[in-house]
Amino acid sequence: MNLQGVLPPVPTPFRNGDVDLGALRANVQRYLQTPLRGIVVLGSNGEAPFLDEDESERVVAAARSAVPRDRVLIAGTGRESTRVAIEATRRAAGAGADAVLVRTPSFFKPEMTTEAFVRHYTAVADASPVPVLLYNYTAVTGVNLKPDAVATMAKHQNVIGAKESGGDIAQISEYVARTPEGFAVMAGSGPNFYSALAVGATGGILAVAGVVPELCVSIFTLVRENRPAEALALQRRIVPLAHSITTRYGVAGLKIGVELAGYVGGEPRSPLGPAPAEARQVIRGLLVELGVL
Repeated sequence: MNLQGVLPPVPTPFRNGDVDLGALRANVQRYLQTPLRGIVVLGSNGEAPFLDEDESERVVAAARSAVPRDRVLIAGTGRESTRVAIEATRRAAGAGADAVLVRTPSFFKPEMTTEAFVRHYTAVADASPVPVLLYNYTAVTGVNLKPDAVATMAKHQNVIGAKESGGDIAQISEYVARTPEGFAVMAGSGPNFYSALAVGATGGILAVAGVVPELCVSIFTLVRENRPAEALALQRRIVPLAHSITTRYGVAGLKIGVELAGYVGGEPRSPLGPAPAEARQVIRGLLVELGVL
């Protein structure tokens, strides 16, 4: 599976508290008019933990109907128990996902060792009808998928890559160094995208790509064309926006960003609340500076 490029973890639009599948399909169709490699649904920015299993399956099916076969559809299926993660993975595959992105379990943090992660991911990968990507997001989970675990799991024939959403470039570099050629190490942090590519990352699954997909793809292309100065200059330009729609304003900020960019965003699902009053003005200003608005 070709994962070289950029994929946005698209927000899940809600209407009157319910998932708006029509809006999701329209968003996906518009995203794929850009040079994105594909789409990720039910990621952290898709508010996956707030959807039930039936909703999750419908989201994957709706996205599949809008994603042509020459693009990639990845679905998040991370769950706290191995058994439930396997079931979610099978349902996502049945609904049309090309691959699944499996976030680390994290509730029992002291017990989430490398050995525990290897047991978990081995069982999921053994049972999955589609390829598996590991997913490390320490800022949210409070646990870390160490390079030892990634190196071990990279030997599994059904584990094709890993997404690292932190800013630890040394860890991303070690993921790259300790996995075989063809294993997809995907950057998950927009502010660190250039740096991750520079140490060998395959591409990125980036929230900011949901707002400025063309600019993110341009960074990837410039690096591949050995034009580092131009890539770094563009990276520096998108950093303020990437920070605003993630660490500063969170999912609500991302949804404002995608709305301003012409997609359907809406409010997040409770218990998440709306963004502060100034968020729209701040994000709009950043998009104006980038020439998007």
